[in-house]
Amino acid sequence: MAAAAGPWPELEAAARERRRELSLAGAAVAERVAAGGGRLPEALLALPLLQSLELSDCAALRELGPGVAAALPALHTLVLSRNALGPAGLGAGLGGPLPALRLLDLSGNGLEALPAALGGTGDGAGDSVPAFPQLRSLNLSANRLRELGPGLARAAPQLQELLLAGNRLRALPGGLLPPAGLPAPFPLLSRLDAADNEVAELGADIAALPALKSLDVANNQLRELPAALADCPRLKEANFRGNQLRDKRLEKMVNGCQTKAILEYLRAGGRGKGKVESAREEVRKKKREKQQKKDSGDGEQDEVEEASKLLVKVLHVSENPAPLVVKVSPGVKDVRAFIVCCVLKGVNLKPGNALKRFLTMQVTATASWYSFGMGILLAELEMDCSRPLPADEFVKLKTKLHEDICEKRTVATIATHDLQLIKAPLTYDVQPPDDLKIIPLGRKEIKAKDLLRQLQLEAEEQRKQKKRQNVSGLHRYLQLLDGKDNYPCLVDAEGAVISFPPITNSEKTKIRKETRDLFLEVTSDTSLQICKDVMDTLILKIAELNRSALENREGSGSDMELDALCGPGNLNLPLVVEQVRVVDTDGNLKVLYPSKTDLATVSSLLTVIR
Repeated sequence: MAAAAGPWPELEAAARERRRELSLAGAAVAERVAAGGGRLPEALLALPLLQSLELSDCAALRELGPGVAAALPALHTLVLSRNALGPAGLGAGLGGPLPALRLLDLSGNGLEALPAALGGTGDGAGDSVPAFPQLRSLNLSANRLRELGPGLARAAPQLQELLLAGNRLRALPGGLLPPAGLPAPFPLLSRLDAADNEVAELGADIAALPALKSLDVANNQLRELPAALADCPRLKEANFRGNQLRDKRLEKMVNGCQTKAILEYLRAGGRGKGKVESAREEVRKKKREKQQKKDSGDGEQDEVEEASKLLVKVLHVSENPAPLVVKVSPGVKDVRAFIVCCVLKGVNLKPGNALKRFLTMQVTATASWYSFGMGILLAELEMDCSRPLPADEFVKLKTKLHEDICEKRTVATIATHDLQLIKAPLTYDVQPPDDLKIIPLGRKEIKAKDLLRQLQLEAEEQRKQKKRQNVSGLHRYLQLLDGKDNYPCLVDAEGAVISFPPITNSEKTKIRKETRDLFLEVTSDTSLQICKDVMDTLILKIAELNRSALENREGSGSDMELDALCGPGNLNLPLVVEQVRVVDTDGNLKVLYPSKTDLATVSSLLTVIR
């Protein structure tokens, strides 16, 4: 590493306070890096407790310098996006293993080849010991990669998310997978994003990824889709738009985002089946399965399990006389692009029950910020789904999820509103920090710029008072808006801001004890699928706690109001989820939730009536 060019107060403070997290940004940092020869200062190597390091948007940073991996063995998050790091510049710094690393972001560095530690050519490319044994998320977007080698599978065998958008890849999976006959790589890879490349061939060996759930190869040069896609057992979301497919019928399905129909069409050899024939075949299949279970003695147990599952009924837009619509302005694309909404009716918010406490926790916090890694989250929820979680247990579970999952940068924000207080139609928009005004939960009306300044002061004071070594959640989400010229907001028909993600909801639409119908909102700057997965899990949790409230009501005697609504003794009345359309300014559909493929991530715990 180069000698430090001038003082680095950030590093001095981090060493003094024994911090676990460090974010370096701004013009002053870029100037010091440039003065140091494009390297990081040696003082960084004196922070062995660091668990999270971010240094982005520094065009002067050309190499990490040797010894970073060896000096920072506790790192679980390393973000080096939008710098000028090449394979050689990364090679020395990542030359040793990082056993705890879970997220690595190298996007926007102009990489033309992978560093050796990630399976590129060079020393260490063939090491038998993985360099990143715990790596879950790897972001290589916006580089200049033309190919990937099988060494990546050796370097990061536990990878779950691989982001490759905006490169120059020509084939997929290409060299990413080893030759046939060798053990299948990436047994946990569930998301593969290779949009905006030059992919002309999608190989049949894509089916060798057994956990693949989301595949994005939009805006490439594909002419055909392999029938082997239908053999991907867990594929639920696929984006093939922006490719000039020869099969025009298939292209129409692609443009309609009909993943299930696409896979059925490919499975049938591209011929497709009529709706009547497909429906009859599905009925015959279910009858055969039911008879087989009955003959084996499993049918009775399955019926009991099915009856015990939570119920949710989807009210389609076509069946709703007054469906809610959210219009999205073009400006959100550069700030916080993704939003998913729905209406949930029939919840029980009687004082004292677990669901009331759960929602109160979400709406009374100054900022309701959540990070979700869906694989871990669902694993936690399935620990004990045979009984509803009491409020105190849910608080413990939620705390554990935050501790475990906030290591990831898969960020989404949940907001809950009283539907009766919503003035439709709604607009998801952006406003300058000086113009955006909101009445935050528990506060008076304030400009967004002033609110963030207050929260930053409060967060720093809280950290000092509690003598925390690592940065608190408040610090983390406030940084999500750093450098933004506009802030995202959800605005009602009267022009009032009812949500300012990822910071706070508005007092105007706060949940009350008499609330029975909810408007749910999930936003993200990462992906639409994350919004949907978080919404799926939120609905599951509300359904679970709603049943808990009904069971507690049964144990404590009759409640005339609830009996009138639910019927005496009825503990499995379905919640109603109303579809909400998200459209652009011209009225073109962007998102419909829940669609036919949504709620699939929680289908083992939830029965959906469509």
